Amino acid sequence: MEKPTVISHLRMRAVIARSVGILAIALGFVSGMYGLEHTETIWLRTALGLLVTGMIAQGYAMYCSIKLVREKSDAESR
Repeated sequence: MEKPTVISHLRMRAVIARSVGILAIALGFVSGMYGLEHTETIWLRTALGLLVTGMIAQGYAMYCSIKLVREKSDAESR
C-alpha cells in the first residue's frame, strides 16, 4: 500500500471543504427562505450561520487548492 503524500492530503481536504461548503450554503439559502417567511423563529439566524460556515469552508478549499498547486510545482522543479 502506498504511503499518502502531502498532495493527496491536500486534495482530499479541498474536496471535503468544497462539499461541506456547498452543502452549508444550500441549506443556508433554504432555511433563510423559511426564516424570512416566519420571522419569529430562529431559522433566519441559523441560515446566516450556515451561509457564513459555507463561505469559510469554500475559502479553506481555495487555500488548499492554491497550496496544492504550489506543492505540485515545487515537486516538479526538484
